[in-house]
Amino acid sequence: MAGVVRGAIDVEQAEPSSWLVLATGVVAVLAVTVDGVWRWARGVVTIAHEAGHAAAALLTGRRLAGIRLHADTSGLTVSVGRPTGPGMVLTAAAGYVSPSLVGLAGVALLALDLVTLMLWAAVAVLAGMLVVVRNWFGALALLVVGGAVAGVSLAAPAGVQAAFGYTLTWFMLLGAVRPVAELRRVRRYGPRTTDADALARLTGVPAGVWVALFWLVTVGALGLGGWLLVT
Repeated sequence: MAGVVRGAIDVEQAEPSSWLVLATGVVAVLAVTVDGVWRWARGVVTIAHEAGHAAAALLTGRRLAGIRLHADTSGLTVSVGRPTGPGMVLTAAAGYVSPSLVGLAGVALLALDLVTLMLWAAVAVLAGMLVVVRNWFGALALLVVGGAVAGVSLAAPAGVQAAFGYTLTWFMLLGAVRPVAELRRVRRYGPRTTDADALARLTGVPAGVWVALFWLVTVGALGLGGWLLVT
């Protein structure tokens, strides 16, 4: 699987060793489970979450009005269109499952040794979000994350790119699960203003069912993606 030419960027990337795959998985586990690290790293998951809302809105014909990313790692995506119907349901449902889908896409690209392509795809998505972000902190967050990914893509050797790509992929798969657990606590002790509650109002399906669905998707994606990465 080595020796792949990726467009204008010619990078030879050998198949990674098992220790690299496992070591990057451990790094991602620590990033998700250590509260002090998660407090900062969670913003990357929020970016993927809001990108999912935005992509679903555009794919269902809604007009994207803007994205906001906040310092407390919350976010908001506003779209314009019918307030009910399949488009609005898909838009509301996309957020919590999007980090898992990003992780699975990363698994597929890593399996094809397309690490550089994966990193530049991430840069392209972040650049697109930068166009529609509507607050200064959100713009700063996108610039920092996008700059880091672009820097690795442009300047890092193939081995560093592979380590970065595997860490990011593991982190997306693992990091998708913890917000769902946090969602359960928020709904129990806080106001009922979550995506699950919005979906309950739109569909009549109880919010708890949506939380369970998010849980099944994220845990299932972690199991599948993790198995593909280590085998």
